[in-house]
Amino acid sequence: MSSVKIELRKDQVEKIHAFCDQCGNEPGELINILHRTQEEFGYLPAEIQEVIADKLALPVAKVYGVVTFYSFFTMIPKGEFPISICTGTACYVRGAEKVLSEFKKLLDIQVGETSADGKFSLSCLRCVGACGLAPVVLVGDKTYGRIAPDDVKEILEEAGGARTRGQGD
Repeated sequence: MSSVKIELRKDQVEKIHAFCDQCGNEPGELINILHRTQEEFGYLPAEIQEVIADKLALPVAKVYGVVTFYSFFTMIPKGEFPISICTGTACYVRGAEKVLSEFKKLLDIQVGETSADGKFSLSCLRCVGACGLAPVVLVGDKTYGRIAPDDVKEILEEAGGARTRGQGD
C-alpha cells in the first residue's frame, strides 16, 4: 500500500478509535469514518487503514478497496496548498488541459503528487459547479476562474510563493 512506514502515536490511534465508536463501530459506516479520519490526518496511509479495519473487524483489503475506489480519498499527504483543476466538460472545452499542463510543468509534479517542498499537491476534479467561470482552479478554499496557462505562475506565487521550475535551476 505505502512504501514509507509511519508510526501512529497512541493519541492518534485513540482518535481513530473514537471516530469508529461515534459511528457505532458499524462496517456500514466505513466511508463516514474514512472521511472523518482523512479530515483529521489529511490522508489515509496503510497504517491508518489497518487501525480502522481492526476496530471494525473488517479485512484490511476491504478498507483499502474503498480508499482506492473513491477519488476523494488519498493515501498520499496533500501539500500545504492543494491545487485542484476542474476537468469537467465546460472547463475541458475551455482549456483546462493546457492549464493543468502548465501547473505540472512549473511544479515538476504529476496529478496525484505533492511537490518536493510539501507546499503544493495537484489533483483534478470532475465539476465544481462554476461552469460560467471555466476553466476553474481551486487552491485550498480559493476559487480562480477563467484561468489561462499564463495565469498559473501568478496563482502559485500568490498561494505560497512557489519556487517553480526554471527559477534558479
